[in-house]
Amino acid sequence: MSTFRITLSAGVAVTLLAAGATFAAKSQNAKSGAIERGKYLTTLMGCGDCHTPGTLCGVPDFKRQLSGSEMGWQMPNGVVYAANLTPDPETGLGKWSDAQIVQAIRTGNRPDGRQLAPIMPWMNYAALTDEDADAIVAYLRSIPAVKHAVPAPVAAGTEVQGPVLRMPPPSAWDVPPGSSGGH
Repeated sequence: MSTFRITLSAGVAVTLLAAGATFAAKSQNAKSGAIERGKYLTTLMGCGDCHTPGTLCGVPDFKRQLSGSEMGWQMPNGVVYAANLTPDPETGLGKWSDAQIVQAIRTGNRPDGRQLAPIMPWMNYAALTDEDADAIVAYLRSIPAVKHAVPAPVAAGTEVQGPVLRMPPPSAWDVPPGSSGGH
């Protein structure tokens, strides 16, 4: 059996260690930068407005930031609730892949095949750059996981328990007062 041995000079070893440390520091800085960018974007996009408990009632619970809401949105097709966006594996996005999170943000399609309600403005987020979408994912992965199961969607015509914001049908916005609604 032959033995192969590499001997490095102290100078070469120090250079290799320094290069590795520099790479690790750059990688950490890039990750930190992405997280900060993601935090900025989720703030700008208003994610916490719906996805933080209590915000829709004027008393946001920042200890459970982005963990979903018990306040429902009642629309003609039923009542929906803002989901838990924290990395909790049971009640949040913890089991979703990065690609699945990006897909939901950009297309409104969940991994289980359900389409997000139109109250979630995913149509506005469809044009996010890959870099920005990845930054949002990095930020959501970095926040504390909060175990918080939000209510399941409720079908139209079904009695709802708990508070809801009622959204009038579009015709209430689109038809001028006194109009018959026709053209």
